[in-house]
Parts: sequence; structure tokens; C-alpha cells
Amino acid sequence: MTVLLGRSFLLACLLASPAALGQSYPDRNVTIVVTSAAGALTDVLTRAVAQQLSDMWKQSVIVENRGGAGYSIAAQSVMRAEHDGYTLLASETGFYTTQPHLYAKDKLPYDAEKDFVPVAGYGTIPTALLVNPSVPVNSVSDLIALAKTKPAAVTFGTAGIGTALHIAALELENLAGIKMTAVHYRGAAPALTDVIAGHVNAVIMGPSVALSSVKEGKLKMLAFGSEKRLLQFPDVPTIAETVPGYEASVSFGLFAAAGTPMDIIKKVNADVQKIVSDPEFHKRYLERFAVQPVPGALDAFAEYLRKESAKWGEVIHAAHVKIE
Repeated sequence: MTVLLGRSFLLACLLASPAALGQSYPDRNVTIVVTSAAGALTDVLTRAVAQQLSDMWKQSVIVENRGGAGYSIAAQSVMRAEHDGYTLLASETGFYTTQPHLYAKDKLPYDAEKDFVPVAGYGTIPTALLVNPSVPVNSVSDLIALAKTKPAAVTFGTAGIGTALHIAALELENLAGIKMTAVHYRGAAPALTDVIAGHVNAVIMGPSVALSSVKEGKLKMLAFGSEKRLLQFPDVPTIAETVPGYEASVSFGLFAAAGTPMDIIKKVNADVQKIVSDPEFHKRYLERFAVQPVPGALDAFAEYLRKESAKWGEVIHAAHVKIE
């Protein structure tokens, strides 16, 4: 009896080990909480990846949209769940690289670097400056002139305070010496919808989901936030051609709550890398939306985020931007 009990105990310990957890994961549904509203590129890419993961894992991968309060609502939801890899966070990487620099100490309900672990990146895309056709501007310099003539009269949409859309516009304000009025939404999709409807003048965001509206004449795409002109859009200038030093892009990826078993994190990373590097997925989603790859390996993705955080920290500090 003692021998049998000892063997049973040993077997239980082995099954509970991190390696065993990684091998058996997932054995039930996985939930991915998205920081954006439905329809934004974060959501579109996450749903595409989630479907592929579901097929690979033979388990349902449920996507929940919890936009609002910057990234805080979604982030806190994942923090409250068990740190077992069954509840993951999908977000613009700005929640990890820019938002911590914007808030005074202890003003955020989480510490991105301490409370979360980077798991896998989907890709990155330069932002684009998009305006409603009714706005009497046809270039970045026109917009700057309008903002200087009518201070704070130009409105721009954001996906919430401290999000990539917000920071991209703040950087333009700082470098161009202008002031615009922010209109905050619970995600990029509703912000874009209101720009198209004419309720808001402009938005600076990853242009992927807006390209069809640009083609239909519902939006004007004035410039990209990239360092150089994009091969896909050689006739569209960069913002930096008018505002030297301007550069803004949006990256997307998966994060897990700190304390999640490393073997599970490694498994999710490896499986997501397989998905985003697949030629069919690359053509259907990345090329279609002008998304560029980001470093895939765990260490490389974490280093990429560290560099982005350092860069945006300097930009935010130089702009004297602080959210109380």
C-alpha cells in the first residue's frame, strides 16, 4: 500500500510539472481577451490567429473584446484570471511600450513589465494620417496650417487615452508645434467610423482596415508614419517629409499574465510563429493589410519591445506628456 501511494504521488508530481503542463496544454477552451473593439486590426489578426490555433489544438479559442480605458479593462481581466495560460491578452504593443511612460507612478492598475510576459508578435504596421474628405486639407502641411489657424479646432480620434493612436497624434502635435482636440473611443474601429462619418476630422492609425474606404473616396490618406515611403504606396509621402523626425508604427501581439508556466508560453509562441510565417496566412492577412513581421523568438520579441519602450519613453518625456 505504501509503495503504491508513493508511486501515485510521484506520478501526480510529474503530471503537475511545467514540462508536463506544456505537453498537455491546452486540454480545454482558451480565451484571448482583446484590448480593442471588434473590427480593429488587433481584433482581425487575433481572430485569424485564434482560428488557426483552434484547428491546431483541437480546442475552442474564444476571442473576447474588452476595449476601453486605454488597455486597462482587458489587462485587468487577464490579471484576475488564473495565470495558467488559458486566458491570454491580445493587444497593440503600446500597452507595454508606451502607456507605462504616460502615467504617473501607481496610476495604472498594473505594471506591464512585472505583471505580463510577452508571448508572441503578429506583426507591425506604420501608421497613416487619415482625414475626412470634408476637411479642407490635402497634405500634412495643410493640416498643420489649419491647426495653427484654428487652435484646438481640429479633432482627432483615438482608441483611448494612452493608446497608439493617441500617442501618434501627440507626437505630431509636439513636433509640429500645433494643438488638436482628442476624441477618445473604446477602440480604433469606432474612431475610424466617426472619421468616415465626419464627426471627427482625423485619425492616425494603422491603415489596413481603412484602405477600402480610402479607395472609395470616404477618406483621404495624407501620409504614412514610416521613415521611408512604402513600396505599396509610392505616391503617398511620409509625415517625416514635412515634420522631420516623425515616426510611428503599431505592433500587435499576445501577452500572458506573469507566473504563467514557461513551457506553456514557449508552446504558444512556437505555434503562433508557425501560423504567422505560413505563406497562405502571410498572403491573406499580413500582405493584405501591409503588416510587416516582428522578431518571432521569445527573447527576440521581448528585446524588440524593450527597444520600442525605450524609444517611446524618450519621445513622451521630450513631449512633456503625462496623464494624471
